[in-house]
Amino acid sequence: MQFKPIWSDSMGAKSFCTLVETPDIRILIDPGAAIMQPSFPASIAKKMYWLRKAKLAIKKASKKVEVIIISHYHYDHFTDFDKNLYKEKKLFLKNPNEYINYSQRKRSEDFLQNLCKSFGEVDLRDLLIEKKFKGYGDPGRELPAAMSRDFGSYNERRKELLDKGGSWFRKLAKHWNEVPEVPELKFDEIEIRYPEGKEFEFGETRLKFTGPLFHGIEYARVGWIFSTIIEYKGEKLIYSSDMNGPIIEDYREWIIREDPRVLILDGPATYLVPYMLNLINLRRAIDNIIEIIKGTSTDLIILDHHLLRDYRYRETLKEVYRIAKRKNKEVLTAAEYLGKTPVLDLLNYGCS
Repeated sequence: MQFKPIWSDSMGAKSFCTLVETPDIRILIDPGAAIMQPSFPASIAKKMYWLRKAKLAIKKASKKVEVIIISHYHYDHFTDFDKNLYKEKKLFLKNPNEYINYSQRKRSEDFLQNLCKSFGEVDLRDLLIEKKFKGYGDPGRELPAAMSRDFGSYNERRKELLDKGGSWFRKLAKHWNEVPEVPELKFDEIEIRYPEGKEFEFGETRLKFTGPLFHGIEYARVGWIFSTIIEYKGEKLIYSSDMNGPIIEDYREWIIREDPRVLILDGPATYLVPYMLNLINLRRAIDNIIEIIKGTSTDLIILDHHLLRDYRYRETLKEVYRIAKRKNKEVLTAAEYLGKTPVLDLLNYGCS
């Protein structure tokens, strides 16, 4: 099994696009790119240049694959819309019917409408079906490790936030039961499946998908993602998607149990401290990455995406890099894996 980062934040545009190949199948994960945030220390001209390069690289990579995976509907993870990118592909898409917030539901409908019109010459609205009522349990109860943690003086505030999160979730779950269902679709040149919690086999290659996971902290308002596990003849690769660390301890434990040879991991969004990421949750993310390094036989971790939006990333995660070195494990950015210098390092040292 081979993999190649097609683009990631260490290369100058928001993306986490990854190509994975086995003798059975070629897979492109999260084919999207977006421009860097205003605080990123580069000119708008450079940001646009990197974004154009990212989109061209993704389009080129798409021509080589049979399968495309989209873990959620943020624009740095999918492209809406380029017919040639998706033509003659099997698409594994984040389920638009549940475990999705309002904005991503709208984006998913727009995207699926484009797919329907381009490949089926049909309106998505004509394909919607009546939603069968489904009960949704509180997803916080599925996180025993996270929920049992003692944060001392922060416990009271955390309980308040978790209670608000539970209320938000119940309103969303009610909405999922009120709107029509978007079925899985198949046209002559494309097939669309919702893979969460399922497994698929292509020859000796197995694709496994987690159920819906929070995009960051518990009840993160940005919604849910799924992670992808690709196995071939005893080799295992995990692509985390947007766990933001992981912050949640149960996701750390899942990675340790899976024990992949290669882990493609998005780090914490340190550039959002303290406005959207507090220091307690940053500490959780750092500790979880350290425990993953200690608790797995993983010999290569690609640590990139959110983390590489902050020029202080090496200093903030210095414990991670120190322990990885002590354990003789490689923790690299996507750029470094490709033999390049992360653009933040070039900018920080005044070389670009």
